[in-house]
Amino acid sequence: MLALAALAWVLASEDRAARYLELTGLDPDSLRSGLGDRHVLASALEFLANHEPDLLRAAEALAVTPEELIAAKDALQQ
Repeated sequence: MLALAALAWVLASEDRAARYLELTGLDPDSLRSGLGDRHVLASALEFLANHEPDLLRAAEALAVTPEELIAAKDALQQ
């Protein structure tokens, strides 16, 4: 699943992970327990969508287009 891969990419950087947790209000325990929750997964994609440099880097790292990441976010938020 693309959203899970994007979340893993977000969490791979300590600084980026800290920013993600701060902005989403999640803590490590709620993040772990929410890995199957579409809202938690969408939050990682929303985090990327709101910061274009990370969106572009994540897309490159995951070998997808930024538009695919945005489409995945939109699908999860329906």
